[in-house]
Amino acid sequence: MTWIIDTLNTLFWGYVLIYGLLGVGIFFTFRLGLLQFRYFGEMVRSILHARQSDASGISPFQALCTSLASRIGTGNLAGVAVALYLGGAGAIFWMWMVALVGMATAYSESTLAQLYKVRDAKGQYRGGPAFYISKGLKAPWAGSIFAICLIISFGLVFNAVQANSIADAMQGAFGLPKLWVGVVIAILAGLVIFGGLRSIARFAELVVPFMATAYVLVALVVLVLNITEVPGVLATIIKSAFGLEEAAGGVAGSVTAAMLNGIKRGLFSNEAGMGSAPNVAATATPAPHHPSSQGFVQAMGVFIDTIVICTATAIMILLSGALEPGSGVTGTQLTQQALHEHIGAAGTYFIAFAILFFAFTSIVANYSYAENALIYLGVGNTLGMTILRLGTLSMVIWGAYQAVATVFDAADASMGLMATINLIAIVLLSGTVVKLTQDYMAQRKNGEIPKFKAADYPELKEKINTDIWR
Repeated sequence: MTWIIDTLNTLFWGYVLIYGLLGVGIFFTFRLGLLQFRYFGEMVRSILHARQSDASGISPFQALCTSLASRIGTGNLAGVAVALYLGGAGAIFWMWMVALVGMATAYSESTLAQLYKVRDAKGQYRGGPAFYISKGLKAPWAGSIFAICLIISFGLVFNAVQANSIADAMQGAFGLPKLWVGVVIAILAGLVIFGGLRSIARFAELVVPFMATAYVLVALVVLVLNITEVPGVLATIIKSAFGLEEAAGGVAGSVTAAMLNGIKRGLFSNEAGMGSAPNVAATATPAPHHPSSQGFVQAMGVFIDTIVICTATAIMILLSGALEPGSGVTGTQLTQQALHEHIGAAGTYFIAFAILFFAFTSIVANYSYAENALIYLGVGNTLGMTILRLGTLSMVIWGAYQAVATVFDAADASMGLMATINLIAIVLLSGTVVKLTQDYMAQRKNGEIPKFKAADYPELKEKINTDIWR
């Protein structure tokens, strides 16, 4: 079993997805006319006017916060440190590049999720890749495979990974027993997820802006304290990316190492193209009332995750001098050491609390994705939801004190299959994304507030719920 899982992960993450996610991002970047650069102002505007919700949907801002809750996890702290250790400072440049093209992918998949959304038995909007694969491509079997993989990965195993990170951080900083940390985390998570999607969205809306702002403020303090060194660090990042300067990392001076580690960690962090964030993007009431508006919101999510949060971590580490090739100090430990260099023991505790917030919100948001997939499979009744919720909380407790590599690797393989199906689907549906984008921007250019008119899309008549857009 271990050999099979390792082989699948080598196939998916060594070849298919590294090139697939990057290639699809480049494809949409040019197919949409450099949308993430030309219409960055529209992305900002989409967030500033994103507080509207109704009886069927959460607000676009809540959808953004929920997707950020999943995106901003331990990868933003530990993952960046690993990228720097293995790929040197240049890895950060390639993280930026993969985020910039990934914004176009995130826009496309979330726009499609909005377009093909439905109402569940309670009248709440639901949607995501499983729905647009089934309805847009008329391939319900592929949608079902996607949904099952998502439940395994995001609903169950990845939440065990997040709980393990929290337990490690709490034990390292305060000596707390891992099992009891897991029990407390499960109880707190249960209070949120048993309230359903709106409870999760309200929680994310309150916590995510707070945790992200606090983390960035600490990074800004570090920048101010070391302001004279910042230009040199930025120059090192760019030079190291192209081998113009020996990189500070485990594989010093290797452009290939910088590229591979930067791209991998960037893709894992921002999740663009994975098919995860569209599940919550579909549940929003878009403002303006057009599928593309939620696409712009989610594209901004990738920018915040990588260009803002990951960069904050990288700068703090590079300014600290804690990065030493071959030392064996990497991951969360390296990030903690770096902040300890800047602000003393308080830095160690701050990273422990940052991991607590980042990982806990990821647990809650990951569950919301699985809930969406369960509804697609037709078992989203009270019993089905209860079993999923109890399964999620059980994995949190188990994961807090038990790290079984094969189980985590199996989740990676499951996510690899899920992401591969999603990438194929959005490329096949790219014509629809282009038409929606042109429609949205044409209305903006005419001074109108964009509004989706189903009558202008006769080819979608039997595929979308026109009542939602009336």
